[in-house]
Amino acid sequence: MEEIYLDNSATTRVCESAAENALYAMRECYGNPSSLYSLGLNAERLIERTRRAVAQKLHCRPEEIVFTGCGTESNNTAVFGAARSLQKRGRRIVTTAVEHPSVARPMDQLEKEGFEVIRLPVDREGKVPPEEIFKAVTKDTILVSMMLVNNETGAIQPVSTAAEAIKKAGAPALLHCDAVQAFGKLPIDLKKLGVDLLSASGHKLHAPKGVGILYKSEKAHIQPLLLGGGQEKGFRSGTESVPLIAALGGAISELPEESVGLQNMQKLWNYAKDALLKLPGVEINSPDDCLPYLINISLTGYRSETLLHFLEADGIFVSSGSACSKGKLSGVLSAMGLPAARVDSALRISFSRYNKTEDIDKLCESLERATKRLKKRG
Repeated sequence: MEEIYLDNSATTRVCESAAENALYAMRECYGNPSSLYSLGLNAERLIERTRRAVAQKLHCRPEEIVFTGCGTESNNTAVFGAARSLQKRGRRIVTTAVEHPSVARPMDQLEKEGFEVIRLPVDREGKVPPEEIFKAVTKDTILVSMMLVNNETGAIQPVSTAAEAIKKAGAPALLHCDAVQAFGKLPIDLKKLGVDLLSASGHKLHAPKGVGILYKSEKAHIQPLLLGGGQEKGFRSGTESVPLIAALGGAISELPEESVGLQNMQKLWNYAKDALLKLPGVEINSPDDCLPYLINISLTGYRSETLLHFLEADGIFVSSGSACSKGKLSGVLSAMGLPAARVDSALRISFSRYNKTEDIDKLCESLERATKRLKKRG
């Protein structure tokens, strides 16, 4: 049976360059990058090559890039590090009601520690209204954390507006951005975005799991999460995973220019939207101006988990929401004010450059069969 993979927001298939770079690092360049002899120096060069590639994508200096183990570690490091470093200047933190669990759960913990956490609401399109940001950011705000692209709907959040609000309030706040779903897909200019901290992850862009990115500006003096041997300029201790970092470099080398990737994905997204809306009962939960690498739909009356397994039997892989939510009802769609029945039937369909219109055709054929074979819930 042919496999049709449409869950690229959860993870991606490792590309050839990433796999080749990882194998080379494991077999030929296996020294500890902290060692002073040639094997170690060669390993360090591989790391620095990837660091430069990431910095070029983000329009920043290589020295501002820290490699971590995953996007979750990057988010945790940024959120906890900023809050605990700046707590003497205030206890107010502003975030949104639709953040990924790797930001939302640290916020819960900080709240238990006595910080005041403001969770901004979103509108029907899943976006934070700009006026809510200006109202929430006050002079004693020490951290604002807002994702760039929502991992369930693709809604693009007004992160640069948060930077303006911080400046207007005269707050000492650092601005953190979870860009896990955006990096490599959406053009990111850190100066224009106005962020101090930014997180990304390798396995969302065809690198293996186990490597993350944290941009930390010179201004962001925050506490590290991991202490030890002083790797990554003392900010993230632990021997670097040279194969995974090298693989990330390979994946970045294969990425199309963001403008080209967006143009191709927009065509696929438009095709998918038109085809899906021809099916009876389908509703689109993603806004029209979302990042076109994913589309969230509902087939009200059919539970998403049931649909997911029906599609899997046809060799088609989608998601019922965030992969990190383990099948729970989407808090993002609920925060958008969607009815419970619509939330309960949501599917996230997410693309990569390997997907084609034929994949959408087969998805729609399978969904149409599902509506005929599965019992609709009252």
